[in-house]
Amino acid sequence: MGDVLDLRQWLADWPYDPEKDARLTHGADGREILLVRTPLGLEQYELEGRPDSLRPYGMESALAYFLHRFAKAKAAGRADDFELSEEECAELFAEGTLYYYRYVHLFQLQDWKRTVRDTARNIRLFDHVRQHARRTEDQQHLEKWRPYLLRMNAVAAAMLELSEGHHPQAARLIHDAIHKLETLDELDDDTFRFERDRSLVALREMAEQLDQIRPLPEIERLERELRLAVETQAFERAARLRDRLRALRQSE
Repeated sequence: MGDVLDLRQWLADWPYDPEKDARLTHGADGREILLVRTPLGLEQYELEGRPDSLRPYGMESALAYFLHRFAKAKAAGRADDFELSEEECAELFAEGTLYYYRYVHLFQLQDWKRTVRDTARNIRLFDHVRQHARRTEDQQHLEKWRPYLLRMNAVAAAMLELSEGHHPQAARLIHDAIHKLETLDELDDDTFRFERDRSLVALREMAEQLDQIRPLPEIERLERELRLAVETQAFERAARLRDRLRALRQSE
């Protein structure tokens, strides 16, 4: 026990701040990892595969294993017989929580691509459990958090599109997510209602913001610039803009 690493100096150089508690860095072998500063220490997350680096059943994740089992059952014509036991569902729930912790920190770091990857992965987990859990309570266990998961996935995907200059695609993703939330099957659950309602509010606000920054069509943009040029008596610029507008309208 005398060789246990003392983290005091490391922690002193990174004071705890809940608003800035995550960093991307590199391990000793050069691989990229995620570090999270907690009030009393550090958490380390792998960025590929399971966040804890484990490989259950010799596969990337328990979900990958159960999806593989289902694919084999389907290929053998036994898809209807496939089901997840209470213990298997508990294993998937615990694994999904690991990915949740990782994607929350990735979202905080604005790592949109990996956030999309992890939220999409957990959506597959939710779907698999809902479709194949043996017990009704296991089928419904995760559904209360589906609105939140759909929101996080849609926002990250939209931000990724925006970062690449794809405004129409970003807006479409947000509107599609709103539709999904509005048409979710109703659950008699307070957490579900809370998450659905606050997610709808957040997504509708984002839709409004995206509409406000919507790139204007060329003619509309030139008309706006022309009005400003006239108002500021920039008559030479106004004349050039008028000529460009006339040429655009004639080409339509």
